[in-house]
Amino acid sequence: MDTIANYLTLIRNACNVKNYYVKVNYSKINYNITKVLYKKNYIKSYKIYTKKKYNKIIIFLKYINNISVIRNIKRISKPSLRKYFKYKKIFKVLNGYGISIISTSIGVMTGDEAIEKKIGGEILCIVF
Repeated sequence: MDTIANYLTLIRNACNVKNYYVKVNYSKINYNITKVLYKKNYIKSYKIYTKKKYNKIIIFLKYINNISVIRNIKRISKPSLRKYFKYKKIFKVLNGYGISIISTSIGVMTGDEAIEKKIGGEILCIVF
């Protein structure tokens, strides 16, 4: 099962029905993607919810005039077809109005940060 696709689908569905928050399963990659979304102001905040057997990430979604800030969130690299790009080939999402989230050798970051650091990686998803 693809945990990133499940994570993105939960966020997309919660934005479509205008939920205030969404609970997603905790994993390191989901947590790192959440941190990038928070840093780029696509979500209000997030909190780690811990129980004995499982952990969850509670993501508080951000709305402006009752419209979600996340208009679309789309998976690019899939387990069946990985997509890796060198830093020179990383593309702009909607001419800079969106972001691409990339998993690199030094961590999960946006496409612009990867270009600045001159490091390539696997493009996980795009958000706009």
